[in-house]
Amino acid sequence: MTNQRMKNIKKIENRNEKKANEETSVYERLRDERIKENRERMEKLLDLSRKFNSDFSHQNRPKMKHTARKPSFLSVNSPRRSSRLRISRVSHAKELSLDESGKLLENQDVSFPEIYTEQHAKLLGDCKKEWTLFVDGFDEDGQRLYDNYSGKSCHQCRQKTVGHHSHCSKCKSMEGKLCGDCLYTRYGENVLESKENPNWICPFCRGICNCSRCRHAKGWLPVRLLKAEVEKLGFKSVAHYLIETRNSQQKQAKLEPSIEVELSKTQPEEGRKEAVEEGRKEAEEEGRKEAMEDGRKEAEEEDSNYECSEDDDDDLDEEESDSD
Repeated sequence: MTNQRMKNIKKIENRNEKKANEETSVYERLRDERIKENRERMEKLLDLSRKFNSDFSHQNRPKMKHTARKPSFLSVNSPRRSSRLRISRVSHAKELSLDESGKLLENQDVSFPEIYTEQHAKLLGDCKKEWTLFVDGFDEDGQRLYDNYSGKSCHQCRQKTVGHHSHCSKCKSMEGKLCGDCLYTRYGENVLESKENPNWICPFCRGICNCSRCRHAKGWLPVRLLKAEVEKLGFKSVAHYLIETRNSQQKQAKLEPSIEVELSKTQPEEGRKEAVEEGRKEAEEEGRKEAMEDGRKEAEEEDSNYECSEDDDDDLDEEESDSD
């Protein structure tokens, strides 16, 4: 039984091998046919490409004239398309600072004058409670806590820190977010009071923002003033100092010509006559001095001409004696 069973198994194996051989032979035959067809197709394509290249050979092609391109340089005064680039740029290396007397030291090359009105002074903020600096958003060692994920970016210092930040009821954007220290030192306001006020408006919307970006956009120099420097001069914040000092300077500039006119009106006629007489005398003295100076120069020129003529006569006498 075992022998018979083994024979049957061998027969089955032989039968399976024959079927497999038949299948592989069919596959190989089809594969060879496909390869042959592909080769014939490739030969036809090669023949076509050769004919095409022979018809349009390099010799028959029209020669192209190669001209050297002129380098195109943008002129300095060429118009710009972007409206952002039309704003006159101000170098950030130059900043506003104070001198020893507390006056602003600034470069006079600023494109636009910094002008404030009484309306700007009315928009300045105030606070009922003082804000403690270097506490909110700082650790125990006095190091500021920065967080790129849960922190909020301040419009003034542009640092993404942890702590209280203001929220503007008008713009409701990033321009209205200021950290507590910047809002207090730069504008004299308490961030906690601003958060409690639902109608609070940020300095950017009020038009009194003194951050470097906003001042740069207006054509003004950035401000490098500290809270301590401003407090010594008796101002609450940097914004108070800028607006109030500018207003006082503008008022003084307007009053100076009016004062001169009033003084000229109130000046007596006798004083005017005396001033005119003194001016006439000074003009006469200056005229005399000029006339004396001109006469002295003419005399020196005549003396020099006379000396030259004498030298020429001596030379002629020497030549005649030599010829004799």
